[in-house]
Amino acid sequence: MEPAASVPGTQAVARAARLLRLVTGGGSEGLPLQELARRAELSRPTAHRLLSALRAEGLVDQDHDTARWMPGPELYLLGTAAAARYDVTTLARDIVRSLAVRTEESAFLSVRRADETVCLLREEGSFPIRSFVLSEGVRFPLGVASAGLAILAFLPDHDVDAYLERHPELEHAWGRPHAEAPLRARLAETKERGYAINPGLIVEGSWGIGAAVFDREGRPEWALSLTGVEFRFGPDRMRELGRVLLAHAHQLSARIAGQRH
Repeated sequence: MEPAASVPGTQAVARAARLLRLVTGGGSEGLPLQELARRAELSRPTAHRLLSALRAEGLVDQDHDTARWMPGPELYLLGTAAAARYDVTTLARDIVRSLAVRTEESAFLSVRRADETVCLLREEGSFPIRSFVLSEGVRFPLGVASAGLAILAFLPDHDVDAYLERHPELEHAWGRPHAEAPLRARLAETKERGYAINPGLIVEGSWGIGAAVFDREGRPEWALSLTGVEFRFGPDRMRELGRVLLAHAHQLSARIAGQRH
């Protein structure tokens, strides 16, 4: 393959793609230009120029009243076209719902996209106190939320090494528990246990538990997860939640392996 740096326009495409990911993760209210520029590490004029070009193509839109940027109609059409190959939400929806009903916690399906996870589905549990760390479209780096920790733990060792080499900023961005040594320790614990635990490392008091879901070739490409408040995740109940979560993850992996292409 030709090195990316030698392809004309690579930097502009990468910057535009970064902005698209940020916009789609901004929720229904959208994000202001200043915030998008900051997160994308771009100047405001550069971010505005790229967003304007994306808007001209229908990939993003701007609210007339708030000036916030949000996904455009063309993204829906592109997503619909890609769904036949990449979307497993139809297969997973009843499993995610069952997980929420069985545990009474909020249940999620996330997908791996390069070095991140993206939440695809959220199903509320019946317990009245909930965690709102995760919702559809929200992205986290692998190894941060429980879903990404579960996926990263079951990648081949050389892929884990390469990921950690690419992302030395994890400790600075997410705190000391995400430095290489403690993160590797949690990955080893996850692999031995079968599921990942996030003990309030993103938001204090909000716990998560995640299990990898595998494709037909045995690669961890998705994850099911549960989130809730800390007092609901005591040791005894955690083991029960882990058992139920793994059973649902195995069920979804079997469905994906059995689907026709």
